[in-house]
Amino acid sequence: KLASLEKKNQKLTKDETDKLASLKKIEKCLEDGINIKDSPEEWSVKDVDLINELQPLTSKPAVYLCNMSEKDYGRKKNKFLAKLHAWVQAHGGGPMIPFSAALEENLVMMQSDEEREAYCKEMGVQSALPKIITTGFSAIQLIYFFTAGADEVKCWSIRKSYKAPQAAGTIHTDFERGFICAEVMKYADLKELGTEGEVKNKGKYKQEGKTYVVEDGDIIHFKFNVTSKGK
Repeated sequence: KLASLEKKNQKLTKDETDKLASLKKIEKCLEDGINIKDSPEEWSVKDVDLINELQPLTSKPAVYLCNMSEKDYGRKKNKFLAKLHAWVQAHGGGPMIPFSAALEENLVMMQSDEEREAYCKEMGVQSALPKIITTGFSAIQLIYFFTAGADEVKCWSIRKSYKAPQAAGTIHTDFERGFICAEVMKYADLKELGTEGEVKNKGKYKQEGKTYVVEDGDIIHFKFNVTSKGK
């Protein structure tokens, strides 16, 4: 895009001139070896729109996974960790998670959760996958909420700061359009108290309106009403 706009020279429209300026900012980051997300540049709205269109990798949040042998992972030591940490800090920073692919493969191959738990206890280790998943979700501003029925539980991913109607819309647009309210309980409360009935008895089952901001791990029952349009 940059080359084609530069070739047009004096024949650029106003939008093309703005785009060329934005592309030159992006090009400078690449030439200077700076991640776009870490650049000191002041990005305009048009710059950001173009970056979102192009989706360059260096504009995205990063989580650094450091693969280690199972032995090193178990003793939490590796001669390269300090150097890797220094490199990450020198290149914009970000979460750095040591893990062992060999360990994860071993755990996956085991036949039961009991076998996995016994092995981890014996070796003094634990899977890094939950931390990798939650850290990755946090880095890109995503959270989970759950819906539950008599025969199934579903997990939904939404942007952090979504309000209840927007969360409902991820299930079906009618849920958002006809949103009435959201009946919410926290996963931690359900885990502690055991049943939905007990959550209600303790006053921890809440009815929330359109301004409620969904929190990570919410269990939600949406109430909605959509009337059919007359022909």
